[in-house]
Amino acid sequence: MTDEIPNQSPPFVDINLFTTDAALQEAVEREGADYALEQLAEFGAVCGSAEALERGRLANEYPPRLKTHDPKGRRLDIVEFHPAYHACMARSMAEGLHCSSWERDKTGSPLPAANVARAGAFYMAAQMEAGHCCPLTMTNASVPTLRLQPELANEWVPRILSRRYDPAFRPAAEKASVTIGMGMTEKQGGTDVRANTTLAQPVANGGPGGEYIISGHKWFFSAPMCDAFLVLAQAPGGLSCFLVPRHLPDGTVNALRLQRLKDKLGNRSNASAEVEFHGALGWLIAEEGRGVPAIIEMVTYTRLDCAVASAGLMRLALAMAVHHARHRAVFGRLLIDQPLMAHVLADMALDVEAAVALVFRLARSFDRIEDERAAAWRRLMTPVTKFWVCKIAPVMIGEAMECLGGNGYVEENGMARIYREAPVNSIWEGSGNVMALDVLRVLQREPEIAQVVFQELAQAASDDRRLEAALDRIASLLHEPRLLDLRARELVEALALTAAGAILRIHGHPDVADAFIATRLAGPPRQSYGQGLEFANTTAILGRVLP
Repeated sequence: MTDEIPNQSPPFVDINLFTTDAALQEAVEREGADYALEQLAEFGAVCGSAEALERGRLANEYPPRLKTHDPKGRRLDIVEFHPAYHACMARSMAEGLHCSSWERDKTGSPLPAANVARAGAFYMAAQMEAGHCCPLTMTNASVPTLRLQPELANEWVPRILSRRYDPAFRPAAEKASVTIGMGMTEKQGGTDVRANTTLAQPVANGGPGGEYIISGHKWFFSAPMCDAFLVLAQAPGGLSCFLVPRHLPDGTVNALRLQRLKDKLGNRSNASAEVEFHGALGWLIAEEGRGVPAIIEMVTYTRLDCAVASAGLMRLALAMAVHHARHRAVFGRLLIDQPLMAHVLADMALDVEAAVALVFRLARSFDRIEDERAAAWRRLMTPVTKFWVCKIAPVMIGEAMECLGGNGYVEENGMARIYREAPVNSIWEGSGNVMALDVLRVLQREPEIAQVVFQELAQAASDDRRLEAALDRIASLLHEPRLLDLRARELVEALALTAAGAILRIHGHPDVADAFIATRLAGPPRQSYGQGLEFANTTAILGRVLP
């Protein structure tokens, strides 16, 4: 009978995304946020619930819509979202994903390992629904840039620190909380923001904190229903950074004209717009001509989130594939017991464990601002980690989709949405080439920073000839400066794999560390998953995926 459905895996819902993830639990505890384990377990139950996953589906099934005018032709410039999107935002803001990096205890001191704890929650929120993470990321990341202009920070940061979600379109002073977006790229420039043509003219004398009239456009305007935006524009003194609110202090709507929403491959629950500034009012942050250094303060934090979210998507895809393999029988045996499938699944698990190790080690460096070694790791390994984790995610998720066969390819299953979502983090906030060039800049302009990181890796690699050989290979690349520009991606990937191998060797599960190092840093070249694990303990590796 067709109504009987044998040999299909049960729905992957009502899974605690924290307590079923051994690598995540170990990373959070290892990097100093053990105090947050109970809270993260509670949030993991929420994010993996059938209700939350259904909200994620609905938010993408019914994407945002732009309303430029009311029925009488008056400008509106608002974006409408499905209630499921607002529900995702409310729950994640209650968890503090838009602000917890900057919260303080009763004595005014930073919370210990705040970025590690937040990364744990953000990693799971991305699995619940990834698109709503965009305004959360930008709001959290805006704080260090806002603090470059104290009077603006004093006005806006307290509003950011509220955990009450308030989606109303009204002046910030009347709201329970605010979110912050970003506008950098233009049609003619893209990544080359110094080619921007948007102009900013001072209202009076100008200068830090002063008012400017902004005219021009942005080709990508992230999360256009945010309450304010950090925007780059050409002031008389050069490319500068401005805070541009949706509403002016007198309560009127600022002159931001939303042109259209982007029709994106993925990330569909989140609105991305094109915008024109028709004499909009903005406030200068820092000195004129210091726009890039000012906004890089924000971008550095968003790059961390890109890597964390990609690791979370990889984890979800792997867990769904293992869940399916444990319930689906083929040729008389469960898929999980088929040696070739077990090797593919275990091989993917190695990349997930490595991604988790890298992103949480990086998050820890954001918690230790005064530590020179942590600062060095943050400066060099932020682009390295973003490059590799975000680059490997689409490939790994595609392999996980294949493990589910045709079921993985249809929209109802959820894997297709994860797959479409994966490429955005590799593109947003700096593509692979931009990350590679950023690493080269550190190596060439700040060699002392690189030296600190290399010393730490050398200590971790001692007595392991495979890791030592990997470091020797990196050193050989660095000693070919004429070819370094051409081999920058090779260098960055080697750094990521070596760092991941070193972290796993010291702190990870021995079977995971040994298999990762043996297949990623030694052995023959490979182009697909499921190779080189003949001697690996795949049972132990897969046992960590879904205990």
